[in-house]
Amino acid sequence: MQAIMPARDFAIVAQNLSKRVADASGELVILNDINFTVHAGTTLAIVGASGSGKSTLLGLLAGLDTPTSGTVKIDGVDIFALDEDGRAGVRKEKLGFVFQSFQLLSHLNALENVMLPLELHGNVNAKEKAQIMLGRVGLSSRLRHYPKYLSGGEQQRVALARAFVTEPPLLFADEPTGSLDAATGDAVIQLMFDLNQERGSTLVLVTHDTSIAMQCRQTITIAAGRLLHHGDTSPSDAHIF
Repeated sequence: MQAIMPARDFAIVAQNLSKRVADASGELVILNDINFTVHAGTTLAIVGASGSGKSTLLGLLAGLDTPTSGTVKIDGVDIFALDEDGRAGVRKEKLGFVFQSFQLLSHLNALENVMLPLELHGNVNAKEKAQIMLGRVGLSSRLRHYPKYLSGGEQQRVALARAFVTEPPLLFADEPTGSLDAATGDAVIQLMFDLNQERGSTLVLVTHDTSIAMQCRQTITIAAGRLLHHGDTSPSDAHIF
């Protein structure tokens, strides 16, 4: 008989997860009966064509959207048994985010953008930790620059620093290289994996790029809102941590 893994070994458990919305023709099924688990400390790529439902899935996993049916457990906590304030608390304590469009605050410079989540956590060493983290992503000389004066690659590195600076156990990245050229995107992805390895966190990455997905330990393939595949990536291709 196959052993049942303790819930604490899973960073994410998605159970019977579905999302439907009404449209002019009746009901549109965005996701249908999605089930999978993500082990703590692993790297997982969610892949699929544009419109397949992968970004919607990521939003549900983060509790940014609510499912029509099913649930998500983050570190054993059923997030849809919580109200919005409770889900916001889970995001604050356990999650970091990296977006394709960077989502930096334009009125804050690089240092202030990275300091912000630390300040929201009440960290008295926010400035020092933010400076160290920006140095780790190679931006020590750009601390006082505002987003409009930074290149796309630099903005994404600020976003990475902001996501990792609170050392969250779980990091979500939604097409983090989609706005970057190939060379800059490769460098950002490598930095993301390096930071993830250093901190031992769990990385869930949405991408349409199979070469990026193959660097993760596990992949999930979504097509037309259905889970087609969930399995390990070839060890010869995946990052070994």
